[in-house]
Amino acid sequence: MQKSFRVLNVKCGGCANTIKKSLKEEFGEVDVDLNFEPRIVTLEIEDDAKELLFRKKMMALGYPFEDEKLGMFTKGGLKAKSFVSCAIGKMD
Repeated sequence: MQKSFRVLNVKCGGCANTIKKSLKEEFGEVDVDLNFEPRIVTLEIEDDAKELLFRKKMMALGYPFEDEKLGMFTKGGLKAKSFVSCAIGKMD
């Protein structure tokens, strides 16, 4: 089933490239819509376990979901991670 998620810290095509490349092997095609804020990431999610894996992978890249309750320090750390992920996406 195709699902969409509202994701924070996604700023540009570099971020989108990192997300797409990092998730392609396990999730197939991933769409990152840069026309909305927060950005919308759409992909095939079969079950709750797959969604949990998706959420963990996005957090590891520095891209939390809008519906997550995060502390100030966690938000700052994720923003820093997202800058690195973005830079990697721009180089590819």
